[in-house]
Amino acid sequence: MRRKIPSSSALTAFEAAARHGSFARAAEELSLTEGAISRQISRLEAFLGVALFERVGNRVRLLPNRVRYANQVRELLDRLDRDSQSLIGQPNDGASLEIAAIPTFAMRWLIPRLSRFQQQHPNITVHLSERMDPFVLAGSGFEAAIHFEHPAWTGMRTYPLLQEVLVPVCHPSLAKKAKGRPQLDALPRLHRRQNPDAWQHYALQTGISLTHPAMGAHYDLHAMLIEAALAGLGVALVPRLYVETELASGRLVAPWPAAKSVSKTFCLILPEPIELSGEPIQAFARWILDEARNPQPLSLSREASIGS
Repeated sequence: MRRKIPSSSALTAFEAAARHGSFARAAEELSLTEGAISRQISRLEAFLGVALFERVGNRVRLLPNRVRYANQVRELLDRLDRDSQSLIGQPNDGASLEIAAIPTFAMRWLIPRLSRFQQQHPNITVHLSERMDPFVLAGSGFEAAIHFEHPAWTGMRTYPLLQEVLVPVCHPSLAKKAKGRPQLDALPRLHRRQNPDAWQHYALQTGISLTHPAMGAHYDLHAMLIEAALAGLGVALVPRLYVETELASGRLVAPWPAAKSVSKTFCLILPEPIELSGEPIQAFARWILDEARNPQPLSLSREASIGS
């Protein structure tokens, strides 16, 4: 049966106009005239049999009950672009994987180890995208996700990888400012914006007294916290697995105890069991599970490059 699908030109114009809330800005982005955008939107509205925008003089506004459609079109166009890019330059006998991952985990743990996977499977190309929040894996265009254990993954297959144990770290010069054992309460503390109560929980778990535990600079990502700690801006409470290299090299120090409880568990999420998955994702799943269960030190050259 023939599919009833609008033209890609109309969908692209609609997505840009909905995102910008302006035909003029959509035209500028797509290197078209404003009239061309307007005509594409009119054709899409005629195809769908519904109005998409409210026109008020020279301005347009996406109708509230069309926002969901705009988001769906954006996701479909992003997926089509991602799938097309993954095929460009891929050899005929090769394969590719689309993996979604928490950005700092990808940067600090996964990417430094990917060369080992490439050595074992040179015909498989791994494409990484960042996803901060859980999402519906089925139909997303991703073969797997690496994320925290979460109820949102119900129905998916989750395989535990590593535990997120938080530890305070700072630059050695900052620790030396305090006499003897550094007094944590006397040093500036850094915070991750998504977990503003982390220091308060840490103080309760360890029995370390902290005056005004919420005071200090806030950052969005653990990666930013680590860079701030390396720059001597304060003490960062971060997952130890993210800073093993810096601690081993002495670029960061951790003279305080780690948090007593495990806050979260990193997992590999698949839409179906490993044994029922395609060969490329089977290879990746078995490799990353082995890396997590049997950690191996990174090469010296790799260690030197991380965080530089």
